[in-house]
Amino acid sequence: MLTTDRLLLRRWRDSDREPFAALNVDAEVMRYFPSTRTRAESDAMIDRLDAAIEADGFGLWAVERRDSATFVGFVGLSRPTSDPALVGKIEIGWRLAREAWGQGFATEAAREAVRFAFDPSGAVLPALISFTAAVNEPSRRVMRRLGMTHEPADDFEHPALPPGHALRPHVLYRLSRAS
Repeated sequence: MLTTDRLLLRRWRDSDREPFAALNVDAEVMRYFPSTRTRAESDAMIDRLDAAIEADGFGLWAVERRDSATFVGFVGLSRPTSDPALVGKIEIGWRLAREAWGQGFATEAAREAVRFAFDPSGAVLPALISFTAAVNEPSRRVMRRLGMTHEPADDFEHPALPPGHALRPHVLYRLSRAS
């Protein structure tokens, strides 16, 4: 469990299933993803995310507001599997409910995940990556606020999306422990 002034990053609970499903069916929240998710897909995702936390000691943690115990989404670290070129790397990522946007929660929680990733008492990882659809400017702003750098040579076409799909062009940002 990680904490910030306003947020708690924690393991997933059964009580997160309904608000997570609502987040994943919201077309505005999912606009930079190929589709929304069904309740069954959301539940299966929670199961996978929590299993990854159990296995690795880190993962995409459920995020709740400390002042209200309200679930707002997830933030954390994961092992990407969608592109063979990214296997073996650790990604920092986030997805928040629309009601949590514009309050700095993504950046606040992601900074805590970075601290954990690079802190000797945490995961002690050498570097992090983050990637998103090239058109996803809100996530790119969070990446820049974290001090991540973008090299256009690292950009790629997401292999799970068909050629010509508007979300296929992806950008990749990096952050090293040394920086």
